[in-house]
Amino acid sequence: MKRRDFFIKGAIGAIATSIVPISAIASTKELSVSDKATDNWVRMADGKKGISQRKEIHSFDVAVLGGGLAGICAAVAAARNGSKTVLVQDRSVLGGNSSSEMRVHVHGVTRLKPDNKPERETGILEEILLHNRFCNPQESFYVWDHVLYDFVSREPNLKLMLNTQAIDAVMDGSLIKAARCHQLTTEKEITLNAKQFIDCSGDGLLAATSGAEYRTGREGKAEFNEKYAPDEPDGWQMGATLLWQAKDMGKPIPYEAPPFAIKYEAEKSNPKRNFAKFQNGIWWIEIGSENDIIGEAEEIRHKLMGYLHGVWDYIKNSGKFPEAENMALDWVGSIPGRRESRRFMGDFILSEKDLLEHRHFSDAVAYGGWSLDEHCWAGIENLQDPPSYFHEHFHEIYEIPFRSLYSKNISNLFFAGRNISQTHIALSSSRVMGTCSLEGQAAGTAANLCVQKGVNPREIYTDHINELQENLLRDDAFIPNRPANDSKDLAKRASLIIASSTISGDAKLLSNGMSRDFKGEINHWQSDGLPANIQVEWKKPVSLSKVEIKCDTNLKRNIMMLKESLSDEAHTNTVPKELLKSLKVEARVNGEWIDFGSIDKNKKRLIKFQSEQIKTTAIRVTLNETYGVKNAKLFEIRCYKS
Repeated sequence: MKRRDFFIKGAIGAIATSIVPISAIASTKELSVSDKATDNWVRMADGKKGISQRKEIHSFDVAVLGGGLAGICAAVAAARNGSKTVLVQDRSVLGGNSSSEMRVHVHGVTRLKPDNKPERETGILEEILLHNRFCNPQESFYVWDHVLYDFVSREPNLKLMLNTQAIDAVMDGSLIKAARCHQLTTEKEITLNAKQFIDCSGDGLLAATSGAEYRTGREGKAEFNEKYAPDEPDGWQMGATLLWQAKDMGKPIPYEAPPFAIKYEAEKSNPKRNFAKFQNGIWWIEIGSENDIIGEAEEIRHKLMGYLHGVWDYIKNSGKFPEAENMALDWVGSIPGRRESRRFMGDFILSEKDLLEHRHFSDAVAYGGWSLDEHCWAGIENLQDPPSYFHEHFHEIYEIPFRSLYSKNISNLFFAGRNISQTHIALSSSRVMGTCSLEGQAAGTAANLCVQKGVNPREIYTDHINELQENLLRDDAFIPNRPANDSKDLAKRASLIIASSTISGDAKLLSNGMSRDFKGEINHWQSDGLPANIQVEWKKPVSLSKVEIKCDTNLKRNIMMLKESLSDEAHTNTVPKELLKSLKVEARVNGEWIDFGSIDKNKKRLIKFQSEQIKTTAIRVTLNETYGVKNAKLFEIRCYKS
């Protein structure tokens, strides 16, 4: 094999791994992590001696840093809407805290009071969770990793880089021009040029190195008039947790704690530190910090390992848990799931009152509703306090504004996830992954708009916020109190929308802009038996190439994977039986019905049909079968020219 020289791949400009003579770098004064000046490499293939040179340069429209659920949703949104996108993840698996490495449930608005029912997130997260129900009926966290990998890698406009961390921002004034990355598995230094950057990494190293303004710790009561904030600001950040899973071995299993275990002092513990469902891990085995929680990460991890085994030793050997006699640890986490570190400041800082008073934002792009779940300072090292204060539970969802998703001082920087512009108390609710995913889809959609229009995030807020919101609503995101009103939607111009049968709702509601029943108001049509059809009529022929339908997946029942695999009124552990399975669309052309498209095994709530553009005076949607209920329910029909 001949020695490869540097080469450039098209517009990407990737510099390939190569071997170069030592003399070629003899005059280099500053070496980067990828330069191997002392590499004493003899290649047996050709007998030549040199050094390994591993540098790559890539160019994209949008670069997303962090492959948790917020980052996945951001990257997929940007890519699907047209931007050439890269997703960078510092681990070998996607999913962040939800991955097999940490196994945290994908909570969002999962139990509103008083009936503990969800107001489930739709859009890209809904699509991911449905995909998991079809591909992972065994509910394996290891398979979940691969479900996410499949979901991301199938996007043609999206490049995935695993085991890669963005370590430095290359700046031009207030603009990020590039992200310098290190890929652990290949020893490569990778430079990513992009027009827009979205930091979804949680800790936000790229954003921090760009000079973006950020905070850590707790604000005092006075700054935002937050009743649950401390009297004076301090440095405390909510802790990181290690989880475990245990299984029943069918016979007594002894346990002896390792030397590094830290004894659990039950007599000093707050009674709210309970052990319910302990076989699936205990979330309050966590350690917070009042200083640099990122810099202390390895010390925290080591201590958490000790506390974890100390608690398990208490469960196994205290005599207070006879049900644990036959149990053994089957999996033990080694990477703590972090709740809080940097919070980057945007044009708006979301605070406690915004949530509790359900403030309406004209630039709302996401929502939340998890309780104000502030874990106690110091975590398990503060046994006297309850593990979380659970200040208040929500009865309805709150809005999250777009201005909290971009930097106030770095012109082309978005963020999504726990690092958005918010106070510590607001973070105690919005940090859960379902809510972070909505922020990710909003940031990715906005980043694509920035690329299309040649602007930066603040200009999306000032000049294009309506277009961003309409784009999100079309892609099945939900914005509270914001009905869709897309001027390009031909269904809104229909002279008549009728149904073959109706058991609840009204066919006319399918174009009212609300894609779910909300606050007790019906926004659906439901058939009386199947098959059934809906017909959309226009007085004059329209040019049509796309039909988009939002069907039912029962948004009042959770579909995320749980370690305990519940199936009850609030959870399902299978594909939602309400999901539409089989349907077809026809168009009337010159008085004759012609096929427009059909699906026999639908797997999505947002169902899209596309064909060559035709002139039509009506479409007919025939619903044939669901995954288990006898009546089908629709929430929206949209029609587009292109």
